[in-house]
Amino acid sequence: MASDNIMVIHDPELLAQGERVLGPEFKAMHERVMVVTALTSRLNVLPFDDETGKAALLEQILGRPLPPRLTIYPPFYTDNGLNIDLADRVFINQGCTLLDYAGIQLGNGVMIGPKATLITGGHPVDPEERRKFLTGAPIVVEDNVWIGAGAMILPGVRIGRDAVIAAGAIVADDVPANSLVTGSKATVRRSW
Repeated sequence: MASDNIMVIHDPELLAQGERVLGPEFKAMHERVMVVTALTSRLNVLPFDDETGKAALLEQILGRPLPPRLTIYPPFYTDNGLNIDLADRVFINQGCTLLDYAGIQLGNGVMIGPKATLITGGHPVDPEERRKFLTGAPIVVEDNVWIGAGAMILPGVRIGRDAVIAAGAIVADDVPANSLVTGSKATVRRSW
């Protein structure tokens, strides 16, 4: 497997005996997912104008005080929350999902359109290893990036400053600064 961030899903000794028991690291992650799922469920049913309630729940989800001028419009989904690093003036529109197992960093002034998805985790391609391991790589989105509606950012991607990700783009490779990427496998269409 070619990944620096690998987590064993099942206890290898018990799995060898035919028992599917979660390994300690995966079990701890699973427990955090259960807590955050409950928190996001509460967040996503609050009245839209309940700023105090939203802020309190988001601080629990992220595990820290909110950065200045952060805007997150529910519904919002994440699986951990503690590995999301948000800078000043980040805007996240409705229906976004940030799966942050390996870490997501959003720079100053990042704007994310509705239903965008950022995913840092995955599984090995090899069928023998697929159910044994969780793999991951961080996503870094530099300052002033705009991610369009329904875009999907995959593990290990770095998006350069001032770049624009078109609506519906699937981004599997790094994006240079000052670039527009489009398509079902995002490719650079224009640079400035």
